[in-house]
Amino acid sequence: MLKHILSLSVMLAARLLFFTQGAKAQLAPSPIHMAELPTRWTKAALASALPLGEYPRPQLQRSEWLCLNGMWNYQGGQSVASANNPTHVVEFSATSEKIRVPYCPESALSGVHRKQEINMWYQRTFTLPTSWNGKQILLHFGAVDHKATVFVNGQKAGSHAGGYDAFWFDITAFLRKGENSLVVAAYDANDGRTPSGKNGPRGDYTFTSGIWQTVWIEPVNGQYIQTLRLLPDLAGNRLRVEVKAGGPSIAGEVASVTAIVLDGKKEVARSEAKAGTAFYVPIANPKLWSPDSPFLYDVKLILKTANGQVSDQVTSYMGMRDVKLGKVNGVVRPLLNGQFLMQLGLLDQGYWPDGILTAPTEEALKFDIEYTKKAGYNLIRKHMKTEPDRFYYWADKLGLLVWQDMPAIWYPDEDTLTTRATFRNELKAIIDQHYNSPSVIAWVPFNENWGAFDVISITDWVKQYDPSRLVNGNSGFNNNPSYQKAYGDPRNGDFVDTHIYIGPDGASEPDEKRAASLGEFGGVGLFVRGHMWPVENNAYAYEPTKAALTDRYVLLLDQVEQLMRYRGLSVAIYTQTTDVEHEVNGVLTYDRQVEKMNTDQIRAVNQAVIQAGSTLNGQKE
Repeated sequence: MLKHILSLSVMLAARLLFFTQGAKAQLAPSPIHMAELPTRWTKAALASALPLGEYPRPQLQRSEWLCLNGMWNYQGGQSVASANNPTHVVEFSATSEKIRVPYCPESALSGVHRKQEINMWYQRTFTLPTSWNGKQILLHFGAVDHKATVFVNGQKAGSHAGGYDAFWFDITAFLRKGENSLVVAAYDANDGRTPSGKNGPRGDYTFTSGIWQTVWIEPVNGQYIQTLRLLPDLAGNRLRVEVKAGGPSIAGEVASVTAIVLDGKKEVARSEAKAGTAFYVPIANPKLWSPDSPFLYDVKLILKTANGQVSDQVTSYMGMRDVKLGKVNGVVRPLLNGQFLMQLGLLDQGYWPDGILTAPTEEALKFDIEYTKKAGYNLIRKHMKTEPDRFYYWADKLGLLVWQDMPAIWYPDEDTLTTRATFRNELKAIIDQHYNSPSVIAWVPFNENWGAFDVISITDWVKQYDPSRLVNGNSGFNNNPSYQKAYGDPRNGDFVDTHIYIGPDGASEPDEKRAASLGEFGGVGLFVRGHMWPVENNAYAYEPTKAALTDRYVLLLDQVEQLMRYRGLSVAIYTQTTDVEHEVNGVLTYDRQVEKMNTDQIRAVNQAVIQAGSTLNGQKE
């Protein structure tokens, strides 16, 4: 059912784009820059008048929307007017440079393809369908790195700071009949004092800035659903629902929410409660979500005014699963739905040679997940970045566990009142945004002490804020950057986590309260001519051929199985899904064209290790 709704919404968006601005979108000049390393999706992304035009928010979906991706006017660089909290817009001429949104200006797909811009100004026009007259109009951004100031028809509509979370503004008061002008000023100093992960001054890869996820508009009534939290409760055979409603006409009124859970077209259960209060929907004999059986229930939510009139209706989905620690034959291990599942996965950095932080197309976004499943893994660690909501939708839909990292800051001891508060605020925003995804089973606030501060208290805070998931406070606490003192093992959270290259020997062992994780290992490289980034390439170790690399990997996984059986290891994350710029230690080349190992053999050994883990399920304490 959800699949059909998504398809319908995409068709509707395409029709709206055609009628309101289709001619302009198709006639706009399309800047062409050659990607240093094209992917199989590069041409399709360059040819598309509406790149990445799929519905961007599958977990809170309405039937009407308008995608604003495509060609915008652009000004950027250190010499243009400051985009840091401006009060006025800059002027754009008919001959202004063009940029393809939502690709960052540093990428080839954007058409700009320049190094770090710092100041970025975007402009385009849009015309709303007349059927939206009388509605509240919400303007959404999937992500803008790092500060965004938005103007509609020359008036400031709002501002937002945070490079990895979605945000929106109600722009109704700034609109006029007919054509409207939208200007976005984006500022990114990229100085390491805001969360930036690998996209920062001490990161390893190309800096990126500005708009890098979908921009879109939707109409709503005076009362509408703003946020939704869904929490499965397996022990109680129920779903916890919390809906926040808002809008200009909601003051003084008590709205009600009806939640309906569906298995396909069949209604499973429904419950009703006041908006803003948590309530439960009973789920008798629930179908459980897992990587082997990623069953998703559809959820429909109906908001009614105090007089019983329907003011909003959205669709969502959820997976019934729980994650916790427990003892299996006396060893502390992570449990999924009450059973130990060996978590075997890839370090997934989500970089692209043509789009950098942004996958070139929806097919490309889905591809990495599909290959990970094909190769027999059940987990990815999303390393130092977030993805668009549609990425998590496909992880939910296809059945892939996700460890979600928080992108690091780099100078936590400079201007602590600002940098540390920024980190905490953006960490909370990321947790809130991805709270409903059943695939996300663990949060990772810090990696290898990079930008680490208050590790113990932040680990405790994340665990308290979201007790439904596991927390790995400082993955790879045994490693440390040279520029700051190591925090080391926080001794709280849910994992004892080391990084061992090549490994896996030396991996951590569980203690009385925490499971053992090998948060990174492997990293064995293979040079593949014609499929490498044009820089000096490197890896932790090398093999000369595909066959030799495959044999080396099989040996490493045989060792992982030994550690799982006899040393209590519960998680092993191999570096990495793809090559990334100078790194050639991916399972795939950076352009995703070459499988660098024999996938059938990789799948066989991965599945053997996972199956061996399932045999350990015995008496749990």
